[in-house]
Amino acid sequence: MNKITNETINKAESEAVSGKKTILSGIQPTGVATLGSYLGALRNWAALADTYSCYYSIVDMHAITVRQVPAELRRLQYEQLAVLIACGIDPDKNVLFVQSHVPAHAQLAWVLNCYTMFGELSRMTQFKDKSSKNADNINAGLFSYPALQAADILLYRPDLVPVGADQKQHVELTRDIAVRFNGIYGDVFKLPEPYIPKVGAKIMDLQKPTSKMSKSEIDNGGCVLIMDKPEDIMRSFKRAVTDSETSVRYDAKNKPGVSNLMQIYSVCSGKDFGAIEKEFEGKGYGELKTRAGEAVIELFRPIREEAARLIGDRAYLQAVMKDGAKKASFTANKTLSKVYKKIGFIEL
Repeated sequence: MNKITNETINKAESEAVSGKKTILSGIQPTGVATLGSYLGALRNWAALADTYSCYYSIVDMHAITVRQVPAELRRLQYEQLAVLIACGIDPDKNVLFVQSHVPAHAQLAWVLNCYTMFGELSRMTQFKDKSSKNADNINAGLFSYPALQAADILLYRPDLVPVGADQKQHVELTRDIAVRFNGIYGDVFKLPEPYIPKVGAKIMDLQKPTSKMSKSEIDNGGCVLIMDKPEDIMRSFKRAVTDSETSVRYDAKNKPGVSNLMQIYSVCSGKDFGAIEKEFEGKGYGELKTRAGEAVIELFRPIREEAARLIGDRAYLQAVMKDGAKKASFTANKTLSKVYKKIGFIEL
């Protein structure tokens, strides 16, 4: 596997600040709106537009690897787009688009399926995880989605791909596929590097602090959503799992619950762990939970209000989707045309 080191990440980041490089990421309509998504990805996305040429995709095609209610999937796509814009991702500065609105994604995905090995796909951790949760629907798309994800990335020749720490494997596989294809046909694809935030990259479930916060686990009360009401957010924090001790100190291995609360409070407040430990010295966990909850509520308040306003303006959101699809298609089709020519397809 094409392993990615911190050295290659730092090199790509340092090169990016000297010129307008390309950055790309995609997020499912069913998984955008969590506290973990915001602190680990969305907040960082908004700050990148001045340095990078940014493409952000709502990956509805990936969403259907598990069964969706059609009307709900449509609603979530509009809500997703509204939340992205409310988080500061300006459609005038970034290319915001829906994956299925750009046919090149499906077209390149089939080509890359033919250059992706069965063993590579079978080792992907998300396939194993989703298969265990959807035993009655282990479909071919669920197995081969990494080839589509590679197409999502390689179409735009990005320098960096913002991902959570647990998504690094997907970028590595994308690079493996690109290296294999380039080895046969020449310099077609650029090899992307992952961009992994140093703080807030992995926010854990408030009820299961050894597991990543995920919307799929919303029923257990440990997942906080951007669009949650303030009282619901505070309820989730007050019920957060901690431990039998009373000291507030960062120790991710032995005190995962407390450490998770500290990480959330740190990213929301800007305070480091040392300052937080001093702030809560002798105060116990109850106050930490309250302060962390309050910090998240205030962080999300303007975002939630602006997203609600945008959701009510369906015509504006449709215009953003249409404009984004045109911009994305212009870039994606150039890459697809080159690929088709290399493999011997006759273009009309």
